[in-house]
Amino acid sequence: MSATTTASQGRGRGGRERILAAAARLFATHGINPTGMEQVAEAAPVSKRTLYAHFRTKSDLVIAHLHDLTSSGAILEHVLTREDIPPLERILGLFEPMPDATPVRGCPFIDAAAEFPDPESAVHSYAREQKLLMVRLVTELVTELGCSEPAEVAEQLVTLADGAASRAMVLGEADYGRHARKAAKTLLAHALPSTA
Repeated sequence: MSATTTASQGRGRGGRERILAAAARLFATHGINPTGMEQVAEAAPVSKRTLYAHFRTKSDLVIAHLHDLTSSGAILEHVLTREDIPPLERILGLFEPMPDATPVRGCPFIDAAAEFPDPESAVHSYAREQKLLMVRLVTELVTELGCSEPAEVAEQLVTLADGAASRAMVLGEADYGRHARKAAKTLLAHALPSTA
């Protein structure tokens, strides 16, 4: 396939989506920093010119990737916004394995922040915003359940969830969250009114 053909396909419908899909596969398999833009272009497949037309920098691509995960519901935090699930089950859903978590990568926001450690970087800032959103959502849920110290309990719950996600990744155990789920149940039993 010639570079011209690849470029025209990349600029056609689906070029951006192919880039994001390729980036997601490569980031999950190899990590963000070890994955170069050239690898993404080759895996998409699009020309480098097309790749940079969609994403001027690698940071732009990483943020788009994280936004794509968020908007598609492919993150554990998605369960917190599910109106069809009772509040308590939404919280406990943070400790369930992702159905397609192979390989087990843990939390994509923690991964991204670790690979972009400068707190002022765009990627690190985006990851921080998502983690702050997570604790706000949990705070709202425990408040709804009648918790008298919602902010403190929410921080404890998200710390359990983040810790479980990290250990799941390190140990390669997709269902590692079961341990944190038990701890979360104990925490909630003490923090919530007995009628919750």
